Amino acid sequence: QVQLVESGGGLVQAGGSLRLSCAASGRTFISYLMGWFRQAPGKEREFVAAIRWSTGSTYYADSVKGRFTISRDNAKNTVYLQMNSLKPEDTAVYYCAASKEPRFIPTPSRYDAWGQGTQVTVSS
Repeated sequence: QVQLVESGGGLVQAGGSLRLSCAASGRTFISYLMGWFRQAPGKEREFVAAIRWSTGSTYYADSVKGRFTISRDNAKNTVYLQMNSLKPEDTAVYYCAASKEPRFIPTPSRYDAWGQGTQVTVSS
């Protein structure tokens, strides 16, 4: 069973930064994509960013472009989300996820493994 372990969430003031980490473990773990999603109270889970392991190609939601950066360390099977210029509307539970889909997809249902979620709260 593939397990994703997240860390780095917390409370930060608007304009501040956080870096989320997600370490993947599993004997036969293979993933075309690693992604980050978030879910705020009363809202559906939404795509934030994704990265293709083999090429390093990245994909971002319009709401975070220019502020968030996704990266990976393939040797560690770890993906990172650097979040800068945080806004109160970024407040949500953030989840990392892995997908076997060979193409980029933003749809949560197409991701097979999920982390436990980590709370990010941005205060005004």
